[in-house]
Amino acid sequence: MLIFDAHLDIAWNAVEWNRNLELSVEEIRKFEKHFTDIVPGDCTVSYPELRRGGIGIMIATLLPRLHRKDKELTFYQSREAAYGMAMGQLAYYRAMCAKGVLRELPDAAAVQSHVKEWEAYVAGGSQGDGPPLGFILSMEGAPPILHPEQVHEWYESGLRIIGPAHYGPNEYCHGTGSEGGLTEDGRQLIREMNKAGMLLDATHLADQSFWEALEIFDGPVLASHHNCRALVPGDRQLDDDQIKTLIERGGVIGAAFDNWMLTPGWKKYVTPLDQVTLENVANHIDHVCQLAGNCLHSGIGTDLDGGFGKEQSPSDMETIAEIGKVAEILDRRGYASDDIERIMYRNFVDFFGRAWA
Repeated sequence: MLIFDAHLDIAWNAVEWNRNLELSVEEIRKFEKHFTDIVPGDCTVSYPELRRGGIGIMIATLLPRLHRKDKELTFYQSREAAYGMAMGQLAYYRAMCAKGVLRELPDAAAVQSHVKEWEAYVAGGSQGDGPPLGFILSMEGAPPILHPEQVHEWYESGLRIIGPAHYGPNEYCHGTGSEGGLTEDGRQLIREMNKAGMLLDATHLADQSFWEALEIFDGPVLASHHNCRALVPGDRQLDDDQIKTLIERGGVIGAAFDNWMLTPGWKKYVTPLDQVTLENVANHIDHVCQLAGNCLHSGIGTDLDGGFGKEQSPSDMETIAEIGKVAEILDRRGYASDDIERIMYRNFVDFFGRAWA
């Protein structure tokens, strides 16, 4: 089955962590074993693993974040520096597209054509090299946008989704771990997104910023990598009212695979790894489906290798190639095959079809 992963920090891993994603996960791990305290854990994502797992379409990010042990150095101190980082990541995607490894999907027609090609490839047993890996370009955290009106320039450069927040406050809003609403620049940013046809990713928005953004924004909204606060307390998760609002607006919520978002009280290197499995991922998917009364608003948004590695991922998967096991779990729980297909890829494909109609 084809799989749609709604959140992967591909360029960040390549540019900031200096990973050659054309290598196998095994080769990347072997190389990185020579260096201590450079990366947080064994990687799980590479292009061969995406292909092996049938993950032929994804939302790939521009992420203005550094990998530094000192929190103060993790985020850029100016919009200009964040802009430079994001432009470098954009150049990486362009280079991989020119090489034929990736394929940018900027509109509905491109998505539909790509999905049909991948469906045929997967149905045929995934023999041969197959089509490029498709991606829709997103920005996680808006600091690379130098001023709100620059949204239009970014759109012309291929950007289709903006998640204004990441961790803490920024020039536009408040994100995970902080409290507060949109700044004046943030309110104008949302207005310019409306004008440009840019989509809003509600992920990481602090509660007040979430509600203020949705009040101003009148376009399609998604939550690319979010889990449920009812199952795991904390502001990084969506509460039921937020989930219901996203459902009412036709959004899709991608289940994230980060252990601390999957089970309450999880602590790195303390909680036994076998206490978190893909069953926990299925629990969050099921909660969204129960709130919706259907399976039309739940999807996959792994965030694998998004600042963590195997040490912070479900214990019953070695690499991203195994996330298809979620479909097997849903099948055992009695989900219909059509609904499983929707969750694994069709819901996000249909979302973009509606958004870009």
